[in-house]
Amino acid sequence: MPSPWFNFLSQWIVVANLSLLFYPANSVGASVKPPKIDREFRAAWVATVYNIDWPSKPGLKKEIQQEELIKLLDTAQASGLNAIILQVRPAADALYQSNFEPWSPYLSGKMGLDPGYDPLKFAIEESHKRGLELHAWFNPFRAQTNFKNQVSKTHISNTRKDWIKHYGDYLWLDPGNPEVRDYTIQLMLDVVQRYDIDGVHIDDYFYPYPHPTNQKPDPFPDSDTFERFGRGDRDPWRRANINGFIKELYSQIKKAKPWVKFGVSPFGIWRPGIPRGTEAGLDAYGLLYADSRKWMHEGWVDYMMPQLYWSIDSKGQSFPKLLNWWIRQNKKKRHLWPGIATDRVGNQRPAYEIQKQISIIRSASKGAPGHSHWSADSLIKDQKGVQKLLKQTVYQSPALVPPSPWIKGEKPGSPAIAITPEGKGYKIRIAPQSNIRFWILQTKQGKEWKLQILEGTIESARIGPSEVIAFSGLGLTGLQGETVIYTVK
Repeated sequence: MPSPWFNFLSQWIVVANLSLLFYPANSVGASVKPPKIDREFRAAWVATVYNIDWPSKPGLKKEIQQEELIKLLDTAQASGLNAIILQVRPAADALYQSNFEPWSPYLSGKMGLDPGYDPLKFAIEESHKRGLELHAWFNPFRAQTNFKNQVSKTHISNTRKDWIKHYGDYLWLDPGNPEVRDYTIQLMLDVVQRYDIDGVHIDDYFYPYPHPTNQKPDPFPDSDTFERFGRGDRDPWRRANINGFIKELYSQIKKAKPWVKFGVSPFGIWRPGIPRGTEAGLDAYGLLYADSRKWMHEGWVDYMMPQLYWSIDSKGQSFPKLLNWWIRQNKKKRHLWPGIATDRVGNQRPAYEIQKQISIIRSASKGAPGHSHWSADSLIKDQKGVQKLLKQTVYQSPALVPPSPWIKGEKPGSPAIAITPEGKGYKIRIAPQSNIRFWILQTKQGKEWKLQILEGTIESARIGPSEVIAFSGLGLTGLQGETVIYTVK
Protein backbone atom coordinates (compact mmCIF):
# COMPACT_ATOMS: atom_id res chain seq x y z
CA MET A 1 0.00 0.00 0.00
CA PRO A 2 1.56 3.37 -0.97
CA SER A 3 2.62 5.57 1.95
CA PRO A 4 1.16 9.06 2.47
CA TRP A 5 4.51 10.50 1.42
CA PHE A 6 4.43 8.54 -1.85
CA ASN A 7 0.98 9.93 -2.56
CA PHE A 8 2.12 13.41 -1.69
CA LEU A 9 5.19 13.23 -3.92
CA SER A 10 2.87 12.19 -6.71
CA GLN A 11 1.01 15.44 -6.16
CA TRP A 12 4.26 17.35 -6.61
CA ILE A 13 4.62 15.69 -10.00
CA VAL A 14 1.16 17.03 -10.82
CA VAL A 15 2.25 20.53 -9.76
CA ALA A 16 5.39 20.27 -11.89
CA ASN A 17 3.17 19.58 -14.87
CA LEU A 18 1.19 22.72 -14.03
CA SER A 19 4.24 25.00 -14.13
CA LEU A 20 2.48 27.22 -16.66
CA LEU A 21 -0.12 27.99 -14.02
CA PHE A 22 1.92 28.58 -10.84
CA TYR A 23 5.36 29.95 -10.13
CA PRO A 24 7.23 30.88 -6.92
CA ALA A 25 6.50 34.43 -5.93
CA ASN A 26 10.07 35.17 -4.87
CA SER A 27 10.91 35.44 -8.55
CA VAL A 28 8.59 38.42 -9.06
CA GLY A 29 9.66 40.73 -6.25
CA ALA A 30 8.40 41.72 -2.82
CA SER A 31 5.14 43.22 -4.02
CA VAL A 32 3.36 39.91 -3.61
CA LYS A 33 4.34 39.37 0.01
CA PRO A 34 1.27 38.95 2.22
CA PRO A 35 0.53 41.58 4.90
CA LYS A 36 1.79 41.07 8.43
CA ILE A 37 -0.75 39.36 10.67
CA ASP A 38 -1.76 41.02 13.94
CA ARG A 39 -0.79 39.29 17.19
CA GLU A 40 -3.24 39.59 20.06
CA PHE A 41 -4.86 37.17 22.50
CA ARG A 42 -8.65 37.50 22.11
CA ALA A 43 -10.53 35.12 24.36
CA ALA A 44 -13.77 34.56 26.19
CA TRP A 45 -14.44 32.56 29.32
CA VAL A 46 -17.04 29.82 28.83
CA ALA A 47 -18.44 29.13 32.30
CA THR A 48 -20.16 25.82 32.90
CA VAL A 49 -20.90 26.28 36.61
CA TYR A 50 -24.62 26.97 37.04
CA ASN A 51 -24.80 26.52 33.22
CA ILE A 52 -23.86 30.20 32.84
CA ASP A 53 -22.55 29.94 29.27
CA TRP A 54 -22.77 26.29 28.22
CA PRO A 55 -24.63 23.97 28.12
CA SER A 56 -27.73 26.15 28.33
CA LYS A 57 -29.20 23.79 30.94
CA PRO A 58 -28.39 20.38 32.41
CA GLY A 59 -29.86 17.19 31.01
CA LEU A 60 -29.85 18.11 27.33
CA LYS A 61 -29.16 15.35 24.82
CA LYS A 62 -25.55 15.17 23.71
CA GLU A 63 -26.48 16.23 20.18
CA ILE A 64 -28.07 19.42 21.47
CA GLN A 65 -25.10 20.15 23.75
CA GLN A 66 -22.78 19.70 20.80
CA GLU A 67 -24.92 21.90 18.57
CA GLU A 68 -24.89 24.64 21.21
CA LEU A 69 -21.13 24.47 21.55
CA ILE A 70 -20.57 24.50 17.78
CA LYS A 71 -22.79 27.58 17.50
CA LEU A 72 -20.81 29.24 20.28
CA LEU A 73 -17.48 28.45 18.61
CA ASP A 74 -18.72 29.52 15.18
CA THR A 75 -19.81 32.86 16.59
CA ALA A 76 -16.56 33.26 18.53
CA GLN A 77 -14.57 32.73 15.34
CA ALA A 78 -16.79 35.07 13.32
CA SER A 79 -16.53 37.71 16.05
CA GLY A 80 -12.74 37.83 15.83
CA LEU A 81 -11.74 35.75 18.85
CA ASN A 82 -8.84 33.29 18.72
CA ALA A 83 -9.15 31.47 22.06
CA ILE A 84 -11.73 29.89 24.35
CA ILE A 85 -11.25 29.36 28.09
CA LEU A 86 -13.57 26.45 28.90
CA GLN A 87 -14.43 25.59 32.50
CA VAL A 88 -13.86 21.85 32.82
CA ARG A 89 -13.78 21.45 36.62
CA PRO A 90 -16.33 23.69 38.38
CA ALA A 91 -16.46 21.95 41.77
CA ALA A 92 -14.41 18.74 42.03
CA ASP A 93 -16.35 17.36 39.05
CA ALA A 94 -15.38 16.96 35.41
CA LEU A 95 -16.55 17.92 31.94
CA TYR A 96 -14.15 15.34 30.54
CA GLN A 97 -13.40 11.66 31.02
CA SER A 98 -11.60 12.01 34.34
CA ASN A 99 -9.43 9.43 36.02
CA PHE A 100 -10.11 11.14 39.35
CA GLU A 101 -13.53 12.76 39.57
CA PRO A 102 -17.16 12.15 38.55
CA TRP A 103 -18.96 13.64 35.57
CA SER A 104 -20.31 17.13 36.23
CA PRO A 105 -24.03 17.52 36.96
CA TYR A 106 -24.06 20.59 34.71
CA LEU A 107 -23.98 18.16 31.79
CA SER A 108 -26.54 15.48 32.60
CA GLY A 109 -28.31 16.95 35.61
CA LYS A 110 -26.90 14.23 37.87
CA MET A 111 -23.34 13.99 39.10
CA GLY A 112 -21.53 10.93 37.82
CA LEU A 113 -23.86 10.28 34.89
CA ASP A 114 -21.95 9.80 31.62
CA PRO A 115 -23.14 12.37 29.02
CA GLY A 116 -22.39 9.95 26.18
CA TYR A 117 -19.37 11.80 24.82
CA ASP A 118 -16.26 13.62 26.03
CA PRO A 119 -17.07 17.36 26.04
CA LEU A 120 -13.46 18.49 26.44
CA LYS A 121 -12.22 16.31 23.58
CA PHE A 122 -15.10 17.55 21.42
CA ALA A 123 -14.42 21.18 22.36
CA ILE A 124 -10.71 20.87 21.54
CA GLU A 125 -11.35 19.33 18.13
CA GLU A 126 -14.05 21.83 17.18
CA SER A 127 -12.03 24.80 18.46
CA HIS A 128 -8.93 23.83 16.51
CA LYS A 129 -11.00 23.37 13.36
CA ARG A 130 -11.89 27.05 13.67
CA GLY A 131 -8.43 28.35 14.46
CA LEU A 132 -9.24 28.80 18.15
CA GLU A 133 -6.97 27.83 21.03
CA LEU A 134 -8.64 25.88 23.85
CA HIS A 135 -7.57 26.55 27.43
CA ALA A 136 -8.88 24.18 30.11
CA TRP A 137 -10.13 26.13 33.14
CA PHE A 138 -10.02 24.47 36.56
CA ASN A 139 -11.29 25.59 39.93
CA PRO A 140 -8.57 24.10 42.13
CA PHE A 141 -10.10 24.02 45.63
CA ARG A 142 -13.88 24.45 45.44
CA ALA A 143 -15.50 21.10 46.26
CA GLN A 144 -19.15 22.22 46.11
CA THR A 145 -20.97 25.49 45.58
CA ASN A 146 -23.50 24.43 48.21
CA PHE A 147 -23.16 21.72 50.84
CA LYS A 148 -26.79 20.71 50.19
CA ASN A 149 -26.06 19.65 46.60
CA GLN A 150 -26.47 15.99 45.81
CA VAL A 151 -23.12 14.41 45.05
CA SER A 152 -22.11 10.99 43.80
CA LYS A 153 -20.51 8.28 45.93
CA THR A 154 -17.22 8.88 44.12
CA HIS A 155 -17.15 12.62 44.81
CA ILE A 156 -14.18 13.79 46.86
CA SER A 157 -16.45 14.96 49.68
CA ASN A 158 -17.38 11.29 50.20
CA THR A 159 -14.09 9.57 49.38
CA ARG A 160 -11.78 11.95 51.31
CA LYS A 161 -13.87 13.65 53.97
CA ASP A 162 -10.68 14.46 55.85
CA TRP A 163 -9.70 16.85 53.04
CA ILE A 164 -12.97 18.80 53.11
CA LYS A 165 -13.84 21.96 55.03
CA HIS A 166 -17.39 23.21 55.44
CA TYR A 167 -17.33 26.99 55.08
CA GLY A 168 -20.56 28.94 54.81
CA ASP A 169 -22.57 27.23 52.11
CA TYR A 170 -19.44 25.84 50.47
CA LEU A 171 -17.51 22.62 50.68
CA TRP A 172 -13.84 23.43 50.21
CA LEU A 173 -10.72 21.38 49.64
CA ASP A 174 -8.25 22.56 52.28
CA PRO A 175 -5.25 24.19 50.52
CA GLY A 176 -3.20 23.81 53.71
CA ASN A 177 -3.14 20.03 53.33
CA PRO A 178 -0.17 18.96 51.14
CA GLU A 179 -2.14 15.92 49.94
CA VAL A 180 -4.88 18.21 48.61
CA ARG A 181 -2.39 20.36 46.70
CA ASP A 182 -0.67 17.29 45.24
CA TYR A 183 -4.01 15.75 44.26
CA THR A 184 -5.17 18.93 42.52
CA ILE A 185 -1.94 19.24 40.55
CA GLN A 186 -2.07 15.54 39.64
CA LEU A 187 -5.58 15.74 38.19
CA MET A 188 -4.68 18.81 36.12
CA LEU A 189 -1.54 17.13 34.81
CA ASP A 190 -3.69 14.16 33.83
CA VAL A 191 -5.58 16.50 31.47
CA VAL A 192 -2.36 18.06 30.17
CA GLN A 193 -0.96 14.64 29.33
CA ARG A 194 -4.10 13.13 27.78
CA TYR A 195 -5.65 16.08 25.94
CA ASP A 196 -4.34 18.38 23.24
CA ILE A 197 -5.09 21.58 25.15
CA ASP A 198 -3.32 24.88 24.55
CA GLY A 199 -3.42 26.11 28.12
CA VAL A 200 -4.23 25.41 31.76
CA HIS A 201 -6.21 28.18 33.40
CA ILE A 202 -7.24 28.77 37.01
CA ASP A 203 -9.40 31.57 38.35
CA ASP A 204 -9.45 33.62 41.57
CA TYR A 205 -10.68 30.98 44.04
CA PHE A 206 -7.83 29.90 46.31
CA TYR A 207 -8.87 30.23 49.92
CA PRO A 208 -12.57 31.09 49.67
CA TYR A 209 -14.08 34.53 49.41
CA PRO A 210 -15.58 35.64 52.75
CA HIS A 211 -19.04 34.20 53.07
CA PRO A 212 -21.90 36.33 54.46
CA THR A 213 -22.90 33.61 56.92
CA ASN A 214 -19.54 33.99 58.68
CA GLN A 215 -19.20 36.97 60.99
CA LYS A 216 -15.41 37.07 61.30
CA PRO A 217 -13.21 38.31 58.46
CA ASP A 218 -11.01 35.22 58.73
CA PRO A 219 -13.21 32.24 59.52
CA PHE A 220 -11.77 29.46 57.36
CA PRO A 221 -11.79 26.39 59.65
CA ASP A 222 -8.26 25.05 59.20
CA SER A 223 -6.96 25.11 62.78
CA ASP A 224 -6.41 21.35 62.75
CA THR A 225 -4.52 21.54 59.46
CA PHE A 226 -2.37 24.37 60.79
CA GLU A 227 -1.51 22.31 63.87
CA ARG A 228 -0.34 19.44 61.62
CA PHE A 229 1.46 21.30 58.87
CA GLY A 230 1.81 24.95 59.84
CA ARG A 231 4.46 27.00 61.55
CA GLY A 232 4.80 30.65 62.45
CA ASP A 233 1.79 32.86 61.81
CA ARG A 234 -1.19 31.40 60.01
CA ASP A 235 -1.61 34.11 57.35
CA PRO A 236 1.91 33.81 55.87
CA TRP A 237 1.56 30.04 56.03
CA ARG A 238 -1.64 30.15 54.00
CA ARG A 239 0.00 32.40 51.41
CA ALA A 240 2.97 30.06 51.26
CA ASN A 241 0.57 27.16 50.56
CA ILE A 242 -0.85 28.97 47.54
CA ASN A 243 2.55 30.22 46.35
CA GLY A 244 3.94 26.70 46.50
CA PHE A 245 0.92 25.36 44.65
CA ILE A 246 1.31 27.89 41.80
CA LYS A 247 5.07 27.32 41.51
CA GLU A 248 4.77 23.53 41.47
CA LEU A 249 1.86 23.49 39.04
CA TYR A 250 3.75 25.69 36.60
CA SER A 251 6.86 23.53 36.90
CA GLN A 252 4.96 20.28 36.35
CA ILE A 253 3.09 21.59 33.31
CA LYS A 254 6.38 22.62 31.71
CA LYS A 255 7.91 19.22 32.40
CA ALA A 256 4.94 17.46 30.81
CA LYS A 257 4.35 19.71 27.78
CA PRO A 258 6.46 22.89 27.68
CA TRP A 259 4.24 24.51 25.05
CA VAL A 260 1.07 24.36 27.16
CA LYS A 261 0.54 27.82 28.59
CA PHE A 262 -0.37 28.36 32.25
CA GLY A 263 -2.51 31.33 33.15
CA VAL A 264 -4.21 32.73 36.25
CA SER A 265 -7.05 35.25 36.48
CA PRO A 266 -6.82 36.77 39.98
CA PHE A 267 -8.98 39.45 41.54
CA GLY A 268 -8.11 42.67 39.72
CA ILE A 269 -6.85 44.59 42.77
CA TRP A 270 -3.82 43.06 44.46
CA ARG A 271 -4.43 44.93 47.74
CA PRO A 272 -6.71 47.83 48.74
CA GLY A 273 -4.93 51.16 48.35
CA ILE A 274 -2.52 49.81 45.73
CA PRO A 275 -2.03 51.68 43.50
CA ARG A 276 -2.62 54.73 45.66
CA GLY A 277 -6.24 55.80 45.84
CA THR A 278 -7.61 52.40 44.85
CA GLU A 279 -10.61 51.21 46.83
CA ALA A 280 -11.59 47.57 47.29
CA GLY A 281 -14.07 45.74 49.45
CA LEU A 282 -11.79 42.69 49.38
CA ASP A 283 -8.14 42.13 50.18
CA ALA A 284 -7.22 39.25 47.86
CA TYR A 285 -3.73 39.11 49.38
CA GLY A 286 -5.07 39.05 52.95
CA LEU A 287 -8.24 36.95 52.60
CA LEU A 288 -7.81 34.76 49.51
CA TYR A 289 -4.07 34.47 50.24
CA ALA A 290 -3.34 35.14 46.58
CA ASP A 291 -0.03 36.95 46.17
CA SER A 292 -0.48 37.30 42.42
CA ARG A 293 2.16 40.01 42.19
CA LYS A 294 4.75 37.52 43.43
CA TRP A 295 3.73 35.00 40.77
CA MET A 296 4.47 37.60 38.12
CA HIS A 297 7.75 38.64 39.76
CA GLU A 298 8.90 35.03 39.88
CA GLY A 299 7.70 34.10 36.39
CA TRP A 300 5.45 31.28 37.59
CA VAL A 301 2.85 32.02 34.90
CA ASP A 302 2.85 32.35 31.14
CA TYR A 303 0.03 34.85 31.28
CA MET A 304 -1.67 36.84 34.01
CA MET A 305 -5.29 37.78 33.48
CA PRO A 306 -6.33 40.13 36.29
CA GLN A 307 -10.07 40.66 36.37
CA LEU A 308 -10.24 44.39 35.61
CA TYR A 309 -13.99 44.61 35.61
CA TRP A 310 -14.25 48.32 36.45
CA SER A 311 -14.91 51.22 34.11
CA ILE A 312 -12.42 53.69 32.68
CA ASP A 313 -13.71 56.68 34.67
CA SER A 314 -14.22 54.86 38.00
CA LYS A 315 -12.68 56.96 40.79
CA GLY A 316 -11.81 54.19 43.21
CA GLN A 317 -11.13 51.44 40.66
CA SER A 318 -9.82 53.16 37.54
CA PHE A 319 -9.35 50.70 34.70
CA PRO A 320 -6.32 52.49 33.15
CA LYS A 321 -4.70 53.07 36.53
CA LEU A 322 -5.02 49.43 37.55
CA LEU A 323 -3.86 48.23 34.14
CA ASN A 324 -0.70 50.34 34.32
CA TRP A 325 0.01 49.06 37.85
CA TRP A 326 -0.17 45.46 36.63
CA ILE A 327 2.10 46.29 33.71
CA ARG A 328 4.71 47.68 36.12
CA GLN A 329 4.66 44.43 38.11
CA ASN A 330 5.49 42.35 35.04
CA LYS A 331 9.19 42.00 35.84
CA LYS A 332 9.60 38.74 33.90
CA LYS A 333 7.83 40.10 30.80
CA ARG A 334 5.12 37.46 30.79
CA HIS A 335 1.87 38.03 28.93
CA LEU A 336 -0.54 40.41 30.66
CA TRP A 337 -4.00 39.85 29.22
CA PRO A 338 -6.67 41.45 31.45
CA GLY A 339 -10.21 40.21 31.84
CA ILE A 340 -12.88 42.76 30.89
CA ALA A 341 -16.52 42.78 32.00
CA THR A 342 -18.42 42.59 28.73
CA ASP A 343 -21.43 41.24 30.65
CA ARG A 344 -21.89 44.67 32.26
CA VAL A 345 -22.70 46.31 28.92
CA GLY A 346 -26.19 47.73 29.22
CA ASN A 347 -27.29 49.14 32.55
CA GLN A 348 -23.76 49.65 33.91
CA ARG A 349 -21.83 50.82 30.82
CA PRO A 350 -22.22 51.38 27.07
CA ALA A 351 -20.82 48.98 24.50
CA TYR A 352 -18.15 51.46 23.40
CA GLU A 353 -16.60 51.21 26.88
CA ILE A 354 -15.39 47.71 25.94
CA GLN A 355 -14.00 49.00 22.65
CA LYS A 356 -12.13 51.75 24.50
CA GLN A 357 -10.75 49.33 27.08
CA ILE A 358 -9.34 47.09 24.34
CA SER A 359 -7.74 50.14 22.71
CA ILE A 360 -6.24 51.20 26.06
CA ILE A 361 -4.80 47.72 26.59
CA ARG A 362 -3.21 47.81 23.13
CA SER A 363 -1.69 51.25 23.70
CA ALA A 364 -0.38 50.45 27.18
CA SER A 365 0.97 46.96 26.47
CA LYS A 366 4.75 46.76 26.34
CA GLY A 367 4.59 43.20 25.05
CA ALA A 368 1.96 41.36 23.06
CA PRO A 369 -1.55 42.66 23.88
CA GLY A 370 -4.51 40.53 24.82
CA HIS A 371 -7.71 40.31 26.83
CA SER A 372 -10.59 38.00 27.70
CA HIS A 373 -14.31 38.71 27.86
CA TRP A 374 -16.38 37.81 30.87
CA SER A 375 -18.19 35.98 29.72
CA ALA A 376 -18.82 34.33 26.36
CA ASP A 377 -22.60 34.64 26.59
CA SER A 378 -22.60 38.45 26.50
CA LEU A 379 -20.35 38.61 23.45
CA ILE A 380 -21.90 35.69 21.58
CA LYS A 381 -25.42 37.05 22.05
CA ASP A 382 -24.31 40.54 21.00
CA GLN A 383 -25.46 42.14 24.25
CA LYS A 384 -26.57 45.71 23.45
CA GLY A 385 -24.72 45.49 20.14
CA VAL A 386 -21.26 44.96 21.66
CA GLN A 387 -20.24 42.16 19.30
CA LYS A 388 -21.21 44.12 16.20
CA LEU A 389 -19.36 47.19 17.48
CA LEU A 390 -16.15 45.27 18.17
CA LYS A 391 -16.23 43.65 14.71
CA GLN A 392 -16.57 47.09 13.13
CA THR A 393 -13.77 48.65 15.18
CA VAL A 394 -11.13 46.69 17.11
CA TYR A 395 -11.74 43.26 15.52
CA GLN A 396 -11.76 44.28 11.86
CA SER A 397 -9.01 41.82 10.99
CA PRO A 398 -8.17 38.41 12.49
CA ALA A 399 -5.25 38.00 14.88
CA LEU A 400 -2.98 35.16 15.92
CA VAL A 401 -2.22 34.37 19.55
CA PRO A 402 1.18 35.93 20.39
CA PRO A 403 4.19 33.65 20.88
CA SER A 404 5.77 33.22 24.32
CA PRO A 405 9.51 33.93 23.88
CA TRP A 406 10.47 32.33 27.22
CA ILE A 407 9.04 28.98 26.10
CA LYS A 408 11.59 27.15 24.00
CA GLY A 409 10.30 26.21 20.60
CA GLU A 410 11.45 25.93 17.02
CA LYS A 411 9.91 27.63 14.05
CA PRO A 412 8.06 25.21 11.79
CA GLY A 413 9.83 24.18 8.65
CA SER A 414 8.81 25.37 5.23
CA PRO A 415 5.53 23.64 4.36
CA ALA A 416 5.39 21.21 1.46
CA ILE A 417 2.20 21.81 -0.47
CA ALA A 418 0.75 20.88 -3.83
CA ILE A 419 -1.71 23.20 -5.56
CA THR A 420 -4.11 22.06 -8.27
CA PRO A 421 -7.04 23.81 -9.98
CA GLU A 422 -10.49 22.78 -8.82
CA GLY A 423 -13.56 24.44 -10.27
CA LYS A 424 -13.16 28.20 -10.08
CA GLY A 425 -10.62 27.88 -7.28
CA TYR A 426 -7.84 25.58 -6.16
CA LYS A 427 -7.11 22.67 -3.88
CA ILE A 428 -4.07 22.65 -1.64
CA ARG A 429 -2.63 19.33 -0.48
CA ILE A 430 -0.44 19.52 2.60
CA ALA A 431 2.35 17.18 3.66
CA PRO A 432 2.13 16.22 7.35
CA GLN A 433 4.44 18.15 9.66
CA SER A 434 4.85 17.60 13.39
CA ASN A 435 4.16 20.23 16.04
CA ILE A 436 1.92 22.39 13.87
CA ARG A 437 -1.01 23.90 15.71
CA PHE A 438 -2.47 25.83 12.78
CA TRP A 439 -1.78 26.42 9.10
CA ILE A 440 -1.92 30.03 7.94
CA LEU A 441 -3.44 30.56 4.49
CA GLN A 442 -3.38 34.02 2.94
CA THR A 443 -4.83 34.62 -0.50
CA LYS A 444 -4.95 37.70 -2.70
CA GLN A 445 -7.52 38.50 -5.36
CA GLY A 446 -7.32 41.99 -6.80
CA LYS A 447 -6.21 44.34 -4.03
CA GLU A 448 -7.76 42.33 -1.21
CA TRP A 449 -5.90 39.83 0.99
CA LYS A 450 -7.88 37.21 2.91
CA LEU A 451 -6.68 35.23 5.92
CA GLN A 452 -7.74 31.73 6.97
CA ILE A 453 -6.49 29.87 10.04
CA LEU A 454 -6.67 26.13 9.38
CA GLU A 455 -6.32 23.18 11.71
CA GLY A 456 -2.76 21.86 11.81
CA THR A 457 -3.75 18.26 11.13
CA ILE A 458 -5.62 18.78 7.88
CA GLU A 459 -4.28 17.24 4.68
CA SER A 460 -6.04 19.48 2.18
CA ALA A 461 -7.97 22.70 1.82
CA ARG A 462 -10.05 24.37 -0.87
CA ILE A 463 -9.86 28.04 -1.74
CA GLY A 464 -11.64 30.34 -4.14
CA PRO A 465 -10.23 32.30 -7.06
CA SER A 466 -6.82 33.71 -6.11
CA GLU A 467 -3.95 35.51 -7.78
CA VAL A 468 -1.51 34.90 -4.92
CA ILE A 469 -1.45 32.02 -2.42
CA ALA A 470 0.74 32.24 0.71
CA PHE A 471 1.01 29.32 3.13
CA SER A 472 2.90 28.83 6.41
CA GLY A 473 2.76 26.88 9.64
CA LEU A 474 2.17 28.10 13.19
CA GLY A 475 3.96 26.01 15.79
CA LEU A 476 2.69 24.93 19.21
CA THR A 477 4.58 27.81 20.85
CA GLY A 478 3.11 30.38 18.48
CA LEU A 479 6.13 30.78 16.21
CA GLN A 480 5.34 31.23 12.53
CA GLY A 481 7.45 29.33 10.03
CA GLU A 482 8.66 30.30 6.58
CA THR A 483 5.93 31.30 4.14
CA VAL A 484 5.78 29.70 0.72
CA ILE A 485 4.15 31.90 -1.88
CA TYR A 486 2.77 31.08 -5.31
CA THR A 487 1.25 33.38 -7.89
CA VAL A 488 -1.05 32.54 -10.76
CA LYS A 489 0.05 33.51 -14.27
